[in-house]
Amino acid sequence: MIHEVDDALRQLLRTEVLRSGDVDIVLEAPTKDWAARRNAPTVNLYLYDIREDMRRRSRGRLNEYDEQGQITARHLPPRYIKLSYLVTAWTQRPEDEHRLLSALLMSLLAHDAMPVEMLTGSLLEMGLPVPITVALPPPEDRAFADVWSALGGELKPSLDVVVSAPVDSGRRTEAATIASEGVLVSMNGDDPVRHARAPELPQSGQPAEESRVAMVRMRREPGAR
Repeated sequence: MIHEVDDALRQLLRTEVLRSGDVDIVLEAPTKDWAARRNAPTVNLYLYDIREDMRRRSRGRLNEYDEQGQITARHLPPRYIKLSYLVTAWTQRPEDEHRLLSALLMSLLAHDAMPVEMLTGSLLEMGLPVPITVALPPPEDRAFADVWSALGGELKPSLDVVVSAPVDSGRRTEAATIASEGVLVSMNGDDPVRHARAPELPQSGQPAEESRVAMVRMRREPGAR
């Protein structure tokens, strides 16, 4: 998933801002050694933080259906992971860096989510929005000066770009069903649920009612079928 976000972000900037191809786009850490080796105008997209977007977490389970409309499985909702990028421009003159940063900022502000045509792989298959934010204040537990200190480089103007990518947790439960002699067993979370047809019980002076379906919850015992 991370590499898919890398590719989508690079394609977005290449398509809307850096069409000429005269400016490189790299993902390397902008350390002093890297800056010394740089020999062309460059936009650096440094991924410096990965954490879950707790505001987008959902609870419960989602059902999967077959062609007959029967539930085949249940899975947890996708988690959203925030990928935070430190975006910097590197040229020979500060004025050119500021112009390049301005163009990048205006391009990213035009999008609340990654354009669908930029998505590939699992991001495209999930069919969910991939939100983007740019230049928001950093969380209280993190300062950009600390990031530059960790890199061992000098503080530069930068854009903080955060992409919230949906990720399948992989936690899936098969809805196994067994129908035999009027008994249906289905899975509800970790507990089997037995649907048994109750016998007809005639009431005094009245004909027997139609068969009713009783739901009896039971826990699977070792070796039980």
